[in-house]
Amino acid sequence: MSKTVKIAISLPEELLHAVEGECRTRGETRSGFFRQAAEHLLSQQRAQKAVTRYVEGYRQQPETDEEIALAHQLGATVLTQEPWS
Repeated sequence: MSKTVKIAISLPEELLHAVEGECRTRGETRSGFFRQAAEHLLSQQRAQKAVTRYVEGYRQQPETDEEIALAHQLGATVLTQEPWS
């Protein structure tokens, strides 16, 4: 497990009150709340960067007409083999 360090942050009073209310509701500490919030934000940012890289790669090298036709053909083949079709 990594080392835990203490930090100090400044918040508007209204935000602090909202956080404290949420912590009471969840039964968790402020530290736990902010740790979870930071982890969630960083995870969302990593996911968004991955999507951006994917879209940029697709723009640089889009599928060919042949690849699209093959994907449709394979999809139709797979779907017709399903028991509900």
